[in-house]
Amino acid sequence: MLQGWIQIALTLLIVVAITPLFGRYLARVYQEQRTFLDPVLNPVERILYSLVGVATQENMTGWQYARAILYSNIVMGLLIFFILMNQGWLPFNPTKIGAPTWDTALHTTISFITNTNQQHYSGETYLSYASQMWGLGYHMFTSAATGLAVGIAFIRGLTGRPLGNFYVDLIRSITRVLLPICIVGGIALMAAGVPETLAGPIVIPTLEDPNISQAIARGPVAHFEIIKQLGENGGGFFAINSAHPFENPNGFSNLIQVVAMLSIPTALIYTYGLFANNTKQAWLVYGMVGVIYIAFIIITAIGEYNGNPPINTLLGSTQPNLEGKEVRFGWAQSALFAVSTTGTMCGAVNSLHDSFMPNGGFVTLSNMFLQIIWGGQGTGTAYLFAYLILAVFATGLMVGRTPEFLGRKIEKREVVLASFLILLVHPIAIMIPAGIALAFPDQLAGISNPGFHGFAQVIYEYASAAANNGSGFEGLGDSQPSPIAIATGAKTTATALWWNLSTSFSLLAGRYIPILGLLLLADSMSRKKQVPFNVGTLRTDTGLFTGVTAGVILILGALTFFPVLAFGPIGEAFWIARGIG
Repeated sequence: MLQGWIQIALTLLIVVAITPLFGRYLARVYQEQRTFLDPVLNPVERILYSLVGVATQENMTGWQYARAILYSNIVMGLLIFFILMNQGWLPFNPTKIGAPTWDTALHTTISFITNTNQQHYSGETYLSYASQMWGLGYHMFTSAATGLAVGIAFIRGLTGRPLGNFYVDLIRSITRVLLPICIVGGIALMAAGVPETLAGPIVIPTLEDPNISQAIARGPVAHFEIIKQLGENGGGFFAINSAHPFENPNGFSNLIQVVAMLSIPTALIYTYGLFANNTKQAWLVYGMVGVIYIAFIIITAIGEYNGNPPINTLLGSTQPNLEGKEVRFGWAQSALFAVSTTGTMCGAVNSLHDSFMPNGGFVTLSNMFLQIIWGGQGTGTAYLFAYLILAVFATGLMVGRTPEFLGRKIEKREVVLASFLILLVHPIAIMIPAGIALAFPDQLAGISNPGFHGFAQVIYEYASAAANNGSGFEGLGDSQPSPIAIATGAKTTATALWWNLSTSFSLLAGRYIPILGLLLLADSMSRKKQVPFNVGTLRTDTGLFTGVTAGVILILGALTFFPVLAFGPIGEAFWIARGIG
């Protein structure tokens, strides 16, 4: 047990240690200050700006920034859809895989464009190398860079600066942040044993019978894997994602992946402090999120270490819950990875979340409901400070003063936008399609595990889509052809069609509506005149205000989603405690 907790603690210490270093680098990149990469990248970026036709000094309004995102994403979406539907005749297809069904291709396109990477297919048997590299891999960079650009634009607006230019932020996010780290990280993963090859599957005889052969899938995995983690993408080259030994072969590769997925979301909080000239507040917010994050790790890890009570009764001793886990990672690294991947909205998995104890189901769902621990690529940081604006508004009401944040008044427009983002859009993108699916559990949902757990499976799928996470509880008939249809001998693929189309709604609503709201909120804050500080000003860089913010976050999350949690993992926990599970 002690070894597992030490592994978790060492990983978190590494993340905390690199936060100020990486956060300072990000601030220099987006404030266009000198960095060590300038001699190499300045000429490259000038060529890219010239090709795109970008005036680098031109600042955009919130609407202009949002339109630029929408237009570029539409073009990139058409590109990925074309590649997927034509992969049968495109090169780098050694196993001659044909085109996917139109609905799977549509869902995959939307999923990767929105930085969600929710997968209703098995990568090694459904997509060619061309689709994985040119279609999905390319969009792992652009979708991550889009989210990072939004986060930086929001920080600029919040601190009274112009929002900047989306195309400049997009290019700099790729050239200065994602690509350099991915080159180093990809080489490190190859050294750890992750393959990087264009050769087809290798055929070898089985151990049981040398006359029987087995095909082992491989491919250009290492470069795919590092951007999957660093960019909070999460889509696996193989069906079982980072549980596959070719994606995540050992403890060293697992450490790289956990640190990669946590690095940008944690560093952006420190970057905000540098933009605001208030690193004290940044560390307070960092500590607040960190405390909730560590509490969630403890809750999940204890549940996995203590195992399943009915199983322990049969065994006559307490044993960790290792169902759905890789022995090379065990209960501790599986719990850490699960909390981190749902907290950062990465969505990669090194174990099966469906097999976690109710503690883990409660935490992973709560992470996706709150979206700020640590939050998605860039947008999670923006969500976090939208909560701070609501906390400022709430405390302003209590003391009878017009609320202010960073010397700028919080008025009706800002409160409406923040409330709309946090209290309305996210629940709608989850609850409405989930309610329809649960009303037709056989015809649409395709639930394989009825009861509390089956309810949680459905909610998890939509929460994952709306939060741009992409991980799944699994057990649903969401792939073509539907596994439930195969098991029952049915001809219909209605459940797979439903899941592809309904989650596409949640993917789009959970991505673009919040981005628009965040940019409008940032634009509004950037235009406000700064109010002089006086004795009546509410300070937001104190422990008291940070505690109030934590209360606002947890109360709003509980009020909105607690009934869902009660019918899902909480109900399942009581069910297991009675000795039924």
